[in-house]
Amino acid sequence: MGKDKKTRKFAAVKRMLNPNDGRLKASQDKADFKAKKAAEAAAPRQVNQVPSGMFFAHNTALGPPYHIIVDTNFINFSIRNKIDIMQGMTNCLLAKCVPCILDSVVAELEKLGPKYRIALRMAKDPRFLRLPSKLSKGHYADEDIMKYIEQHRCYIVATCDKELKRKIRKVPGVPIMYISQHKYTVERMVEAFGAPKS
Repeated sequence: MGKDKKTRKFAAVKRMLNPNDGRLKASQDKADFKAKKAAEAAAPRQVNQVPSGMFFAHNTALGPPYHIIVDTNFINFSIRNKIDIMQGMTNCLLAKCVPCILDSVVAELEKLGPKYRIALRMAKDPRFLRLPSKLSKGHYADEDIMKYIEQHRCYIVATCDKELKRKIRKVPGVPIMYISQHKYTVERMVEAFGAPKS
């Protein structure tokens, strides 16, 4: 009779994972994320106070000449659709319009490079009113626009960005201008010619 082997087969030995293994870190990150979400849900949320007169009524601070804050992508889409910004706004609102452009929007256009040189030239038009940035340098133009409309309810925001429109809809009394079917349209402003019929 032969001798039995003293060592077990390799597969029979239970493998131990190294504590620094990536698979363990992923599961630990998931657990941390769930714990963080639970803590956020339990914590009281901060809800910003808004003027109560803005709900269920139109913004009375808006009137001709309308001041319209223009976003980067609104200028780009206007060029693509071959719409003159001044003429398009006047046709939409049937009143005098003053397009306003923030310094952060101009900086964003400058960063985009030579491909957007026509949009930059249009943004530096002397008919556009230049507004200084409310936030320090290095912030996105969207955050700057949000800061402006939260402090002053006398502006219409012209943008084609879905994410920014979603944020603006949470602020009562601020109309949104966007491009639809090759012309400008205003949302949340009943008396405008370009307002969508519901």
